[in-house]
Amino acid sequence: MTRRMFSREFKQEAVELVTKRGVSAAQASRDLGIHATVLRRWVRAAAVDGTAAFPGNGKLTPEQEELRSLRREVSKLKAERDILKKAAAYFTKDQL
Repeated sequence: MTRRMFSREFKQEAVELVTKRGVSAAQASRDLGIHATVLRRWVRAAAVDGTAAFPGNGKLTPEQEELRSLRREVSKLKAERDILKKAAAYFTKDQL
């Protein structure tokens, strides 16, 4: 079984069907041919992220991009720290 992919527009229309038109999630999911849990997850994502919901495959929200860059920077700083620790240990060993 292959995984189905839905466009951003489809997801937004499905969420609007539930939120603005007042159709129940169960009925909307039956009409659209998707699982009710998937539709409820889309509604939650739209409520949390608003217009930034459903960024697409491989695209990150601004918060996720910032988190990724900060993690990369932390990793780099830890590597630099470890190098400096080793250098300090090497030079203090020579002095003794």
